[in-house]
Amino acid sequence: MKKITFVALAALTITACSSGPEFEVNGDVSGADGKMLYLEASGLEGIVPLDSVKLKGEGTFKFKQPRPESPEFYRLRVDDKVINFSVDSIETIQIKAPYVDFSTAYTVEGSDNSNKIKELTLKQINLQKNVNDQLNALRANKLGHDTFEENLATLLKNYKEDVKVNYIFAAPNTSAAYFALFQKLNDYLIFDPLNNKEDVKCFAAVATSLNNAYPNAVRSKNLYNIVIKGMKNTRQPQSKSLEIPQDKIIETGIIDIALRDVKGNTRKLTDLKGKVVLLDFSVFQSPAGAPHNMMLRELYNKYASQGLEIYQVSLDADEHYWKTAAGNLPWVCVRDGNGVYSTNVAVYNVRQVPSIFLINRNNELKLRGEDIKDLEASVKSLL
Repeated sequence: MKKITFVALAALTITACSSGPEFEVNGDVSGADGKMLYLEASGLEGIVPLDSVKLKGEGTFKFKQPRPESPEFYRLRVDDKVINFSVDSIETIQIKAPYVDFSTAYTVEGSDNSNKIKELTLKQINLQKNVNDQLNALRANKLGHDTFEENLATLLKNYKEDVKVNYIFAAPNTSAAYFALFQKLNDYLIFDPLNNKEDVKCFAAVATSLNNAYPNAVRSKNLYNIVIKGMKNTRQPQSKSLEIPQDKIIETGIIDIALRDVKGNTRKLTDLKGKVVLLDFSVFQSPAGAPHNMMLRELYNKYASQGLEIYQVSLDADEHYWKTAAGNLPWVCVRDGNGVYSTNVAVYNVRQVPSIFLINRNNELKLRGEDIKDLEASVKSLL
C-alpha cells in the first residue's frame, strides 16, 4: 500500500511497533482495475488522508488503523466517489462496491451504524434530486413561485420528521444519529442548530448521549458548544408590551424597518418609496435559503428595470455567514441580530421563514405571502 505522506508512514510505523488496538476495513471494488482507493478520516477540521492502495484484478483491499478513543467517521474514496462509514471500537468492517455506482450500490457488513449511514445517504440523495426537480420546473415555468415554496417546505418537513423519529430520537447515542445532524442540502445544513428551536432539541439529544458515553471526546465538547449557542439564539425572550407608533403607520402605510447592510450602512424600508418592494424575511443558513434566493434573483433580474426592489431581512444568527452569502446580492440585504424573536418579526407577524410581503410604490402594504397565489403575477400587477 502506498502511504500518502511521510508523516502518515511514520505514524503507521509507531502504531505497528506499539501493537495497539486497531480496526480493519476490507472488501473489494469491482470494475476498478488500476484505480487508486483512498482511506480518509472525516474529522471536525476536514478530511485527513490515512492510506491508499492501487486496486488490481478483483479490486480487493484491506486497511488497518488505530482504534479511535470514541466513535469516529471515515470514508473510502475512488476518484470523486465516496462511501462514508463509522468506527465505534475494535472491529472489522467489510465493504463491497462496484466502481460505477460506488457511492450508492455498496454493501456493509460488521457495522450496523455504517448501514444506517448508508440509508441516510440514500435518503439525502433522493431529497436533493426532488428539490432539483422542483427548481428545474420553476425555471421552465412549469411551476409557480408559490407552489415551489410550498413543495420545498413539504419536502423538508417530511424528510426532517422521518430522520428525527427513525434515526435521531430512536437512537441518539449512535454515530448514525450524529451523522444525521450534519447532512446537507444545497450545501446548507438540513437541521439548523442555530436558528430552529426544534432542531436544537435534536442536537441536544445527541450531545447528551454522546457526552454520557464519551465526556472527554472532542466531538462531545464541540456538539455541546453548538447546542449552547443554539439554545441562546432561540431562547424565548421575556414578554413585554410591543409599542407600535400609530402615527407612523398612518403616514407611511407600513411599519418602517431600519437595519444595517453588509457594508454597515443603515438602510430604511421607507426610503424605497416610489418602487414596488418585495419585503423578504429569510434565514440564509437553512436548506431553503439557496433555492429561495435563486427564485428571488430570477424575479429581480426580470423586473428590477421596471421598478422592483427587494428589501431582504436576514434572521441568521451567524453574522459572518450572512455577510459572505449576501455579499454579491444586487438588492438591499440587511440583518436583524435578534433573529426570529425580533420586533420586526413580531410587528409583521412573520409565521415562517422565508416570508414575503409586497409593498406598492406609495409605501402601502398590499399582500403577504399566504395571500399570494402567483408571486410573479402579483409583482407585475403592482409595477
